[in-house]
Amino acid sequence: MSINKGLFTSTTDLWETPQDFFDVLHSEFNFETDVCALPENAKCETYYSPDDNGLNQEWRGTCWMNPPYGRKIGEWVKKAYESSLNGATVVCLLPARTDTAWWHDYCMKGEVRLVRGRLKFGGSKWNAPFPNAVVIFGERAKVDTLKAM
Repeated sequence: MSINKGLFTSTTDLWETPQDFFDVLHSEFNFETDVCALPENAKCETYYSPDDNGLNQEWRGTCWMNPPYGRKIGEWVKKAYESSLNGATVVCLLPARTDTAWWHDYCMKGEVRLVRGRLKFGGSKWNAPFPNAVVIFGERAKVDTLKAM
């Protein structure tokens, strides 16, 4: 049995959101802004491209975020969380990296929906080599808090 080494490496940290997956969430949240997109894969009419640098923008309303999955992902998740403190709702498609500091520092403060199976990102031949989660920050998040007994 041979293993395709291409499944475990990537030449990019940009993973285009599958349209059908986005459509289900869009019907629930009615997104206004895609805070991290390329012109050819933006999911909303209003979007921030790398030239706009979404990290330097003010996020308002209901936002969709599928950030680059590289070393700066923690900065994007922090921005999503902090934007929610200022009134935005930010719905994030993220790799489910539950062992990372950014996951514990921010994602655990939002609503976490684990994605069953592996997504096939736009333009990809294969399913992602990692599990995903949708993390929701803001008033529309349903967060259950555990209370000490």
